[in-house]
Amino acid sequence: MNLAGMLYGTQLLKIVEFPTAEVLGPEASDAEIKALISKWGEIFVKPNFRGGVGKKGKAGLVGRAQDLKTALKEKERLYFAEHRHGNAVAKAHGVTFEGAVPAEHEVYVCIADSTRYRAPTITITHRGGVEIEDLPKDQIAEVPFDPLTGLKSFVITNALTDLKAPKEIISPLAQNLPKLWDLFHHNGMTTLELNPIRMMPTGKGGLTPVACDFKCGFDRDDPRVKRLNLPDQLFVEDYSDFEYEINLLRTYQGQSDVSVINPEGSILALTFGGGANALVTEFLGDDAIISTDFGGNPPYEKMRDVMRICLKHWLKQANVLFIIGGKANNTDIFVTFRAMADGLREHFSEHGPTPVYVVIGRGGPNLARGMLSFKDVCDLLGLPYRIFGFDSAMTDVVRYAQAADRWMKSEGREMLAQKLGVAA
Repeated sequence: MNLAGMLYGTQLLKIVEFPTAEVLGPEASDAEIKALISKWGEIFVKPNFRGGVGKKGKAGLVGRAQDLKTALKEKERLYFAEHRHGNAVAKAHGVTFEGAVPAEHEVYVCIADSTRYRAPTITITHRGGVEIEDLPKDQIAEVPFDPLTGLKSFVITNALTDLKAPKEIISPLAQNLPKLWDLFHHNGMTTLELNPIRMMPTGKGGLTPVACDFKCGFDRDDPRVKRLNLPDQLFVEDYSDFEYEINLLRTYQGQSDVSVINPEGSILALTFGGGANALVTEFLGDDAIISTDFGGNPPYEKMRDVMRICLKHWLKQANVLFIIGGKANNTDIFVTFRAMADGLREHFSEHGPTPVYVVIGRGGPNLARGMLSFKDVCDLLGLPYRIFGFDSAMTDVVRYAQAADRWMKSEGREMLAQKLGVAA
């Protein structure tokens, strides 16, 4: 998830006219907060985290207030709250004040791209307001649908009928939930989750679905995301300077996903493709400095900048510069390798030589030209290298990189430093 909470969720849902709880941001005045309490009788005070941080309620990070004094006290408690989820720690940046929507029924809805069905899928239950994994399977409906026709009302009706949901909630949900597909599909989302949707009485005997919490994830390489004009800082969590610089390159064609695994590692692995990334990350373990997934036929300028940033932050401590990927279908290997080789040459020219062993394994269009361009630069810089083609098993290439790392740690780095005339 890239975005969570109603501060921006309300703005996005208004695009498709989906009803939402009334929300005030951290800049709300005392008078505005008091008026919100008077209107709804009670408000929720929630910390505003960057990224899709979950399980805030279980961690005691949701406050409730029926008067201004309590609301301000909860604001003080939660404004810069820290929340540990898994191995990560997130820090809040302000709070939201949300009107408490009266309801007897709560609904969970999630639209996501399903790898199981190879189609968009809606997951729905009338037992919302709780963690979805806490519910038995027979109380959850997971229904794939055709992206060409979109999410239709009958899909909602059939799913809720099969779940034996209360009849009074089926019609209003069938009327309003299809709006979420428009928001999902036209703005480059990969996941859209509302939990809970509270079924608020209208005063005329009917019910209205009101979104009271919001999460979504985006395909940041999908140009449709730009339609929303969301500020860039929404997608920045507690990134390192390295991750921040790489993320600035998303304006270029092709994906460039990176994360720091072990800042004390010794193998600088630049990996192409999700499958290669998973294998390399698992095999290298703590030896890997970073985890990366490049691809999508990136242009020369982007890959040269990627190489420049990676080398600036990590080359000094790396024993092995490891460039690895599967057999590409549409990525021009010559363009990407020439860009990376030029980045390596420019780094040495600007910062001086560094003892490092270069290991390359790749396949794809213009492979021979690409490998020759990298070979020429390694020869020019006096670096040891080993290059593997598409006919080499990736596991064997990874093991070779690990063996090169062990050799560099034992004696190779010092030997190479002497050859280059620099300190080891």
